[in-house]
Amino acid sequence: MDQEQMNRRTKEFAKRVINLCRQLPESREGRLIGNQLFRSGTSVGANYRAGCRARSKPEFIAKLGIVLEEADESLYWLEILAESQVVEANLLAPLMKEADELVAIFVASLKTAKA
Repeated sequence: MDQEQMNRRTKEFAKRVINLCRQLPESREGRLIGNQLFRSGTSVGANYRAGCRARSKPEFIAKLGIVLEEADESLYWLEILAESQVVEANLLAPLMKEADELVAIFVASLKTAKA
C-alpha cells in the first residue's frame, strides 16, 4: 500500500470515528470515552501525514511510533465501548477491524523502517 492510499485510509478512519462519536449516548461515559476516541482516532491520519514529511529516518520512525500508539489507543477505546455495552459490539465490529488492521500495518512498517 502506497503513501497516498494510506493517507486516504487513515483519513477515512478518522471520519468513521467522528461519525461514531456523533452517535454516542449523551451519558457521562459516552462523552468521556467519545472524547478520548475522537482525539486518538483523528490523530492517526494527522500524524501519519506528518511522518510522511519527516526530514530524517529517525524522525519518520518517531512519528510512525506515535501513529501506532494512536491507532492502538483507538482500538482500546472501541473495545471499552463494546465491553461496557455503551454501544452494541456488532455495530463497532467493522471499525474495530479497521483499527486492528491499521495497528498491524504500522507495526510492520515500523519493523521495516528500523531494519
